[in-house]
Amino acid sequence: MRREGKEGPRVRERHYDARMPRWLHRPIQADKEMREVDALLRSLELHTVCESAKCPNRMECFSRRTATFMLLGDVCTRNCAFCGVAKGAPEAPDAGEPERVAEAASRLGLEHVVMTSVTRDDLEDGGAAHFAAAVRTVKKLLPGATVEVLTPDFRGDLDALRAVLASGPDVFNHNLETVEGLYDRVRPGADYRRSLRLLGEAKREAPGVSTKSGIMVGLGESREQLRALFRDLAETGCDMLTIGQYLRPSRAQLKVERFLSPQEFEELAEEAESAGLPRVASAPLARSSYRAGELLHNACT
Repeated sequence: MRREGKEGPRVRERHYDARMPRWLHRPIQADKEMREVDALLRSLELHTVCESAKCPNRMECFSRRTATFMLLGDVCTRNCAFCGVAKGAPEAPDAGEPERVAEAASRLGLEHVVMTSVTRDDLEDGGAAHFAAAVRTVKKLLPGATVEVLTPDFRGDLDALRAVLASGPDVFNHNLETVEGLYDRVRPGADYRRSLRLLGEAKREAPGVSTKSGIMVGLGESREQLRALFRDLAETGCDMLTIGQYLRPSRAQLKVERFLSPQEFEELAEEAESAGLPRVASAPLARSSYRAGELLHNACT
């Protein structure tokens, strides 16, 4: 197996760190496809993690007529120090959102549909029923498409997890984001062991569903901490892992401690594979939902 998550064109885009190396530069362009995708999402009043989290791959993905839908609004109930998504008190779930997501996926011609959400600790089930409704609706309208859900931790609620899995996603994705020793600083409100348990239970509850996680590097983690994470994740039976460079979404988030070289990402992929993770996408601009369909397809061949 070989690496996924190629960076694409290396030209400039605005970022919040003047030290950013050349291999992280991305294009600023607005082609016809990108404008059409943007207009479609706005007309259907849909949010994407691409925009809300200020993903550096947004323009490339929109130009390829794909996007990662963000369910349950664009306001998160947690305050992770790395994330550019707005924090605060969100609105009630929009019951019509699953239908609109399915319509957008159909009009974009998506063969692999990725849906994530803000964390909704204000909801009794953390938004699990909404995820399940969205999966079922997309599957009904696009029976030939594969569906990936990238969920929050549901505060460890296994009934919420089972509700999502029962809706029939092809991939269950939950990001660890960083090593255990940085959770207090990077992910207040989250729990490393709870997230591992969620991934492990997902594999036990639905062994036919591929499980996946993603992490960022450059936040001050050590190589040994990363090796421990790889081992922990492999023990859950996780099928896929993405490793990407943390980039500061705005001046309000944590600073980048270090930019890793492309060679270091190759080394991390080798170490993750050696720990027992079958499929690893490791590159500076790799992201959990970036080219997710390609990673799934390659994992299944």
